[in-house]
Amino acid sequence: LQFTEEKLGQAEKTELDAHFENLLARADCTKNWTEKILRQTEVLLQPNPSARVEEFLYEKLDRKVPSRVTNGELLAQYMTEAANDFGPGTPYGKTLIKVGETQRRLGAAEREFIRSASINFLTPLRNFLEGDWRTISKERRILQNRRLDLDACKARVKKAKAAEAKAAVTA
Repeated sequence: LQFTEEKLGQAEKTELDAHFENLLARADCTKNWTEKILRQTEVLLQPNPSARVEEFLYEKLDRKVPSRVTNGELLAQYMTEAANDFGPGTPYGKTLIKVGETQRRLGAAEREFIRSASINFLTPLRNFLEGDWRTISKERRILQNRRLDLDACKARVKKAKAAEAKAAVTA
C-alpha cells in the first residue's frame, strides 16, 4: 500500500542518504559493465555461439568441458599431413612441416591463453555477479522493505495525530 501510494504521489517517501544513493548507482554501473565485459570476453575467447552454448551447458551441469582443437592446431595437423603426402624431403614438404610446427605451437599457446583467461579473468567476474551482486540485491530489497515499513508507520502516526488534534478541537 505504501509503495503504491508513493508511486501515485499520495504518500511521503523517506529519502536515503545521498552518499548511499551514490554507492547504489555505482554498484548498478559496476554490475552492468561487468556483465558486458564478461559477455564480450566470452565472445572473444569463443567466437562460435553454438560452442559457447555447449560450454555453458557443461558448466551448469558441473561437467568438464571437452577439450577442443584450436584452429591453429587443426591447420598444423593439415599441414603435417600434406607434408607427409608431398614427402618430407621436398622443399614444399619441408616448408609445410616447419610452418605446421609453428602453427601447432601457436594453437597450443592460444589454448593456454583461453584457459588462463577463463580462470584468471572470467571466474572473478562470474564470482562477483553470482555471489557479491546477489548479496547486494538481497540487501537492497530488505532495505527497501524496511523503508516502506518505516514510511507506513510514519503515515499511521501522522493520521493518528491528525485525528487526535481534530478530536481535541471538536471537544
